[in-house]
Amino acid sequence: MQRQIRRVSKGFTLIEILIVVIILGILAAIVIPQFTNASKDAKNSALVTMTQSLRSQIALFKLQHNDRLPGVNPLADSGATFDATVFWNQITQFSDLNGAVSPTKTATCVYGPYMQSIPTNPLNNSQTVAAVAAAGVGFVYDFNGGAGSGKVWGVDATGAQIPQ
Repeated sequence: MQRQIRRVSKGFTLIEILIVVIILGILAAIVIPQFTNASKDAKNSALVTMTQSLRSQIALFKLQHNDRLPGVNPLADSGATFDATVFWNQITQFSDLNGAVSPTKTATCVYGPYMQSIPTNPLNNSQTVAAVAAAGVGFVYDFNGGAGSGKVWGVDATGAQIPQ
């Protein structure tokens, strides 16, 4: 009697490995775009939160400064000409009733600071603020000669306002 020796295969064949790799590739092709959208959605959400916070701080500034919007140099003769540097200084430093700023709290500069630092727009990494939307601008501010609403919008890399 002759015995037959049976071989037991303990590994995968090349075909089985290729099928698994192809299936993993298909799954990756489906899942990766969803992660890209999640990243963009997270940046949009961060921008919305940031603009809401900035809007509330502008409203508080306006309330404490006799209905004046931040962004006007109180010492300038021009009256209601928007100045981005003055705007960020008034938001991030102490100020008096007229809007004059000081880096430290003084006897007259008792209001603020309204924000700890200048926020950075996560969609285009800009900290600039302007009265009109444009590419490269971080935030758009409805100033309108001091009679605007004080609302702020973020701007994406193309210059479109987010949220509209």
